[in-house]
Amino acid sequence: MFARRAAAICVKLDRDDDTSGAGAGWCKRRRLWTAADYEPTRALGEGGFGAVVEARHHATGQAVAVKALRAPAPGGAEAAKASADAADDALREAEFLAACRGHPSLVDLHALAINRGTREVALAMECVGPNLHDVLNDGRHRGGRPFREPDVRRIMRQLLGGAEHMHARRIMHRDIKPGNILVVAAAASGEPISVKICDLGLAAFVTNPPSYERAGTRRYMAPEMLLGKTDYDAMVDMWSLGCVMAELLTGKPLFDGNDDNDVVLRIFSVLGVPGPRSWPAFKSLPLAGTVTVPPVRHRNRLRRVFPKEHLSADGFDVLKRLLSCNANRRPSATASLRSPWFTKDIDSKASVSSAAVAKVDW
Repeated sequence: MFARRAAAICVKLDRDDDTSGAGAGWCKRRRLWTAADYEPTRALGEGGFGAVVEARHHATGQAVAVKALRAPAPGGAEAAKASADAADDALREAEFLAACRGHPSLVDLHALAINRGTREVALAMECVGPNLHDVLNDGRHRGGRPFREPDVRRIMRQLLGGAEHMHARRIMHRDIKPGNILVVAAAASGEPISVKICDLGLAAFVTNPPSYERAGTRRYMAPEMLLGKTDYDAMVDMWSLGCVMAELLTGKPLFDGNDDNDVVLRIFSVLGVPGPRSWPAFKSLPLAGTVTVPPVRHRNRLRRVFPKEHLSADGFDVLKRLLSCNANRRPSATASLRSPWFTKDIDSKASVSSAAVAKVDW
């Protein structure tokens, strides 16, 4: 099963790229490599999942980003199972990346690197640039300075296009956040910014009937997921994109918190506590009864956080719709891209500054 899955992924990669009609005959030579075929040049990132390094392919000289899941400690049946699980996770992500190929705002999978002895799998992907979180916060880049509205529009147009491409294939990312968005290196030199969504390690197919586990990063997680809903859909990605848009405009996360209840409280502090008309299903969610509701109920205060002098009416309309607590009221990526904010050609006109954003007392 392991070998068949890896071969199927490689066949798809070849079919996507082969314009000569040669078919899958090149698969084993072009797509299935080993770790020894790559020479690491520098570390790009590390986390609980493992590490990403920039590497050069010995045979072709191609620079790639190689993602390897953390290898378990040797010894025993537990380690063998952990190793098999890690290989399964890597192949699963590779399958999603292969299914989503062909869009400029999604990172491209080039090949698989496999250790045939241990069955460890690494993903060889296009090498892009720093992630958006680092660009926003690192002193070498923006140092916490927010983006101007025209730049936010350019970024969001690309991110929504990438989401539209995934969702059309019935794939939801489930962990869209600045750390999983790569900035093309050329954008750091003053050119129009270009971004790519990466890390499909938590992606899932939209199934019928739906039943999913919780996944993602708390501060970008949709309220229905925070409140225990298991039959959610791709609208969780649209909420995450709204959180990313807000962070681009402010330079910091909009709904940061120490735990789930804290994040939900912050959401309600800005967007208001849902009522039976705005979100009929709220009270029926598994964890709705555990939420600490703000003592004073108020209306949506999102416009106070993003006043007219810092975000145009069209831009605010996109943000407000993406950040709808009721998932049924969130627009799809396709619908969002039809918004006047994107269809009007106003990027070349005088920009609306987002350098200062109103503060809200939590």
